[in-house]
Amino acid sequence: MKAVMYGAGNIGRGFIGQLLSQSGYQVAFVDVAEPVIEQLNAQHQYPVRILYKDTYEESMVQNVSCVDGRDQNAVAEAIAEADVMATAVGVNVLKFIFGNIAAGLKKRWQDPSKKPLNIIICENLIGADTYLKSEIAKLLTPEEQKLLDEKVGFVEASIGRMVPVQTDEMKGDNPLRVCVESYGVLPVDKAAFKGEIPPIKNMLPFTPFEFYIERKLFIHNMGHAFTAYLGSLMGLDYIWQAIEDPTVELLVQRAMQQSGIALAAKHGVPYIEINDHVLDLLNRFGNRQLGDTVKRVGNDLNRKLNPNDRIIGALNMCVAQGVTPRYICLAAAAAMNFKYDEVSQKPAAELLADVCKIDAASEAGKLILAYDALIKNGATVQELLAAVR
Repeated sequence: MKAVMYGAGNIGRGFIGQLLSQSGYQVAFVDVAEPVIEQLNAQHQYPVRILYKDTYEESMVQNVSCVDGRDQNAVAEAIAEADVMATAVGVNVLKFIFGNIAAGLKKRWQDPSKKPLNIIICENLIGADTYLKSEIAKLLTPEEQKLLDEKVGFVEASIGRMVPVQTDEMKGDNPLRVCVESYGVLPVDKAAFKGEIPPIKNMLPFTPFEFYIERKLFIHNMGHAFTAYLGSLMGLDYIWQAIEDPTVELLVQRAMQQSGIALAAKHGVPYIEINDHVLDLLNRFGNRQLGDTVKRVGNDLNRKLNPNDRIIGALNMCVAQGVTPRYICLAAAAAMNFKYDEVSQKPAAELLADVCKIDAASEAGKLILAYDALIKNGATVQELLAAVR
């Protein structure tokens, strides 16, 4: 069996590529980083190290190679021969791979006997399936667009494994080493597959899948980002340092629980299951060995304060479900004061209108501006907790 893993970065190597290899696939990564391409093709394996709080275990991911993403013919050939494909390139890079995927599908369809190809989309983007399909369709003829509908499954995935930026210390004696946390479940959209569902270790097909997408974005990603913004206010460098503070932990927990209440109401899922996930995440955020930084987790405010992204998206979901998102409003205000992003230099009212798309006169808008004023006046996290209660 053959698999194409588009993206040989942290998630590509540290999670999806590992699962594909463990499931018996020959994994052809696609990337443009020359050192990674050369090393994967020379070694045909790489180590993944699972980090626990005070120990680790390591295994080799084998039977791998890498295709240069700048060589469209080579990428097209790999896609044409694949039994399954996945992407993990990052939201901002997706637009650069449409052409290669379209070329691969065209080549694949030259053989009418080819089975449907399912593309597992591992990107932090709501509606990634629709976006990827629509952009690829623009590069196809009307007849090819019919084949796209019939023979390609665009399958959204929820990536829960945390994989930090890999430091030289983490890589150690092998630049291909990826250090990750132990969580390894891959929920995917069961209804989106075309033909048989490919056998992949730890893959969890589920429908309706919107629940898992929103759980990841509005609980996991929102809570992670809120931890970073509070850590920044306290002058801390690492996520584990921030979440070890009892006040930070309580603020983040309550924000995630508010989002969880709305999520349970929206999807009819028992809240107790969601709360168990919240408590597990809080524990995972405290994994010191991951070394995840406040700066990395909190950066890119233009995206993270977008109305459909982790903080404002969670806030809007709460409002729609009748939940007053006081703690999430504090998360938004803390984000607007994130010192590592120049966007935070803009006035909060401007960010509220232009980035968050929230009416300053709304209940949420008033809360965000009030909390922003407290932060700018030097309120401690303990004082912020007292104000939001």
